[in-house]
Amino acid sequence: MKKRTDTPKAIDAFIAKKAEFDAMLARLQALSADHFNWTPDEIDWGHAGTMGHYVEQLKAITDNAFQEGEYAQ
Repeated sequence: MKKRTDTPKAIDAFIAKKAEFDAMLARLQALSADHFNWTPDEIDWGHAGTMGHYVEQLKAITDNAFQEGEYAQ
């Protein structure tokens, strides 16, 4: 079997992007743990809408990753 010469570069690129992904997840988890820096007294429908938007975007990502929703086979 012929070995592809670009495999080490692809692995390096994958690992770099995964590290970037993991850093973004960690930041989002920290922000969520702090209720997105909002106090209960200041939360209004605009904040609820913002959270809905975030959920929609994350759902698109998780649907793609887990082959669910529009990405289901």
